[in-house]
Amino acid sequence: MRANRRRDRWFPYVVIAVLLVTLAAGTINNVVRNPQPRLVSDGRPGGSALTADSSLSSNDLLHGALTDLDGLTLPNGATLAGWNGPWRYVWPRDASFVAAARCAVGQYSQARDVLSFLDRVRPAAGRWEARYTESGERVADGREPQLDSSGWVIWAAWFCRVGDRYWELVRESADQIVAELGRDGLPAASPDYWERTEKTPTLGTVAPLLTGLRSAVAIATQLGRSDDAVRWRTALERLSAATDRSFGPEYPRTPARAVGFVESGVQPVGTGGGRDAIVTVLGPPFAPARPVVSTAIERAHAVLTQPNGGVTPGEDWRTDGVSWTPETALFALSAAARGDQATARRLLAWLADHRTRSGALPEKVNRDLEAAGEAPLAWTASLVVLTDAALRGSLPIPG
Repeated sequence: MRANRRRDRWFPYVVIAVLLVTLAAGTINNVVRNPQPRLVSDGRPGGSALTADSSLSSNDLLHGALTDLDGLTLPNGATLAGWNGPWRYVWPRDASFVAAARCAVGQYSQARDVLSFLDRVRPAAGRWEARYTESGERVADGREPQLDSSGWVIWAAWFCRVGDRYWELVRESADQIVAELGRDGLPAASPDYWERTEKTPTLGTVAPLLTGLRSAVAIATQLGRSDDAVRWRTALERLSAATDRSFGPEYPRTPARAVGFVESGVQPVGTGGGRDAIVTVLGPPFAPARPVVSTAIERAHAVLTQPNGGVTPGEDWRTDGVSWTPETALFALSAAARGDQATARRLLAWLADHRTRSGALPEKVNRDLEAAGEAPLAWTASLVVLTDAALRGSLPIPG
């Protein structure tokens, strides 16, 4: 009896000690597997350094973001994702955001240069390449073509109100989306902004395609191309229904692996897939607001926020405590477009506080709150410009 009592006293402490050792070992292993990223490039082409007491007001941040885009845009309209090494290419996704950002501040000529470059390299059939060289050639590095670009380029043309000028780009990209939809209404698996091979459709592809089809319908309707408008609207309705059915109501990165009902009449709860920052693209300014989507966005933001204050791409991303500035800026844009100015301004202030010494917006912020990765980064700069525009007024929403 006494031995049992002694065991009862020390047993909980042994369990706690084992758990603490396991947790520490897991943390150490994670740090070893995911070392702190460092800054690749501290500056922008032709940029000047910030002084230690430089103001980080929203006007300064906007000016800096536009300066980043100026530095990354070449005379032929090619907008590089970054200035160095593996970033020194044109991603159709990033370039589409650059064009939209230019139009948001009235830089229409610069936007047309970007769109004209995309128009020159567009595929006559099939998916867009993941990236192109600054002269417009595909990059043969083993990356698969990425379907989400078909949605983004249409959205950029619609946003800039030049769908007539780039009609072939719009038509071919929209028809490619339609061709990709399977019997279940979803597209085939494709790499997305995570830049990895996927086995199932992801929200990173589906959300941009929804935006692209909405934009294509709007362009075709405006141009009086009723047959195209009807065909694309039908595809939009199929894809929208399939997205809600397969991803809703939480809208994780991949379709929920299981769905259960809490009780009769209560909305089903999906599990699996992990939250993803791209859920922001299901709401304003990319799609009309819906309460269920707004809730999913807010929950994803809470889950994906890192200890350093920024956002990681997704729950299934590396668990390393590193924040990525494009994803942080996506949540800022989403908040601004949905009327949550406080959250948008807070995230913009965080981005401003973690610029490089030259004032450039970096790709990442590491666990030590240091700018890391490539700087400047075109996608982040574009999102900052769009967020500022949303805070100053309203951005157009396709649909």
